[in-house]
Amino acid sequence: MTNEQTATTGERADILDFLGKHRYFLRYTAEGLSDEQASTRSTASALTVGGLIKHVTAVERRWAEFAQNGGGDGTPEETEFTPEMIAEWENQFRLTEGETLAGVLAEYEKVAAATDDLVRTLDLNTSYELPAAPWQPPGVFWTVRRVFLHIAAETAQHAGHADIIRESIDGQKTMG
Repeated sequence: MTNEQTATTGERADILDFLGKHRYFLRYTAEGLSDEQASTRSTASALTVGGLIKHVTAVERRWAEFAQNGGGDGTPEETEFTPEMIAEWENQFRLTEGETLAGVLAEYEKVAAATDDLVRTLDLNTSYELPAAPWQPPGVFWTVRRVFLHIAAETAQHAGHADIIRESIDGQKTMG
């Protein structure tokens, strides 16, 4: 008998389990929140639960694309960031007009499922040079494996942020 659960073993199963665990924690922080609560800045930070889910979705999508296709050109070091570019960046950390918590959670599920398919199928040893960026020296390569581990770390970090924000809203905690 072969199915997804029995076919995915070893390192790939570990990566999927790690990703799944931290995605669950992030989604759990949003459970039962209204759109207004999901948009609440409850700490000194500008971060919100809904905005963090939206951000993690965008980051996971970009890194999954990198794992599939490599880096492209990235952001040249001499890029001057316009007010529009800065506003677009800031909008990935909050729910904007017309966005709902249910909508960002549904998009997160789609992106996560697509990433999980890549974990099951891509060669984890393939490596690509990271795109040029002001914070990234040239000539740095990441394996597809490291990309998936980075997605998991990013998710775990932001799940922790979301948990603090949620606890400040209504006392609800992921653990404890």
